[in-house]
Amino acid sequence: MMKKIWIWNHYATIMFKDRGWRHYWFAENLIKKGYHPTIFCASTVHNSNENIDTKGQKFLVDQVNDIPFVFVKGPDYKDNGIKRVQNMIAFYCNLFPVTKEYAKKHGKPDVILASSVHPLTLVAGIKIAREFGVPCICEVRDLWPETIVAYGSLKKRSLLAKLLYQGEKWIYKKSDKLIFTMEGGKDYIVENGWDKGNGGPVDISKVHHINNGVDLEVFYYNKEHYVLEDNDLNSEGTFKVVYAGSIRRVNNLELIINAAKYVQEKSGSNIKFLIYGDGNEKSYLENKCQIENIRNVIFKGRVEKKYIPYIVSQSNLNILNYSYHDIWKYGGSQNKTFEYLAAGKPILSTITMGYDIIEKYGAGISLNDQSEESIGEAIIKIANMNSEEYSAMSKNARNAAKDYDFKVLTNKLIEIVESL
Repeated sequence: MMKKIWIWNHYATIMFKDRGWRHYWFAENLIKKGYHPTIFCASTVHNSNENIDTKGQKFLVDQVNDIPFVFVKGPDYKDNGIKRVQNMIAFYCNLFPVTKEYAKKHGKPDVILASSVHPLTLVAGIKIAREFGVPCICEVRDLWPETIVAYGSLKKRSLLAKLLYQGEKWIYKKSDKLIFTMEGGKDYIVENGWDKGNGGPVDISKVHHINNGVDLEVFYYNKEHYVLEDNDLNSEGTFKVVYAGSIRRVNNLELIINAAKYVQEKSGSNIKFLIYGDGNEKSYLENKCQIENIRNVIFKGRVEKKYIPYIVSQSNLNILNYSYHDIWKYGGSQNKTFEYLAAGKPILSTITMGYDIIEKYGAGISLNDQSEESIGEAIIKIANMNSEEYSAMSKNARNAAKDYDFKVLTNKLIEIVESL
């Protein structure tokens, strides 16, 4: 039995503060199964100005709920500029001396689970695991550089992209096991010709899939204990369409506002759109609603995460909205999908992904035509659905959430760890 598991996630600092999310819930459930996980992350808190004081040392150790966190010192950064890249490089470089020093005091790990977003964490995982003589599992939560190429920030044929693709292939070759959060990870490797079946270096049998999920125990606790006094949300007389998340250009919320205008014109005033969240497009969209007399959209602002279970459970329809890119053919792993499923209410996704979870479970509607008219018509359809059909969708969502509870997902992780 591989007891000591080191989990590396550059941005897991927020998990320490929130006491939740993927690797926190993995660690929590691993402890219950007799394992000893330790989470290594940066001292900087992503999307904030906070940097945990490591007291002049390269790292600081703290723990929450018996989970040790090792905060690796990193320089401050804001946004996605050069300073963020410097922060990534610092995390990579500092992992080498930090892990050596930590191992002297606490012993070396039995296995390292190195998780992206960025690939340098995976490179460090492979190299340091080799030094310790232990296996490394590489977990891919974002396809780099494919995601950057898909969103137009990098040309596929550029020298930098070619170098990043070569580095990605090296990671897939050298890792002892590969976990993709998106279900189409194997498809991605095969399409690139990197698998051994196509003459490439990657053994496809070591590729696994563990999606993101939800801690149902925490979700239901928060739903019952963190209640919002909100007349719009608690209104029995309206059909409430809820969006919860960032309000930035990448989230394409203007499309939802346009769909709300379409619904207002076609279906009257009994359908309301409640937008929870904040971002740099919020004021622009609020102004748009005022100018265009869109009266069925209410911006609720940012709320603490602990209130989200209550909010999405009080809605009548929860909406997932993304700009369409070819990369979605490999599947999705957005955290809010699983909170929406746990809410037990139908979900409307404005795109159909590969391995589409909503379609697979019959938990709502996924659209192929991403237009305000098709979104509006789908909302009106669900609002007018007979109670039997609506209840079936709701039940399907709740059943789907059980398959993505972190107790289930942790068992999948344990199977992979113990197969090494």
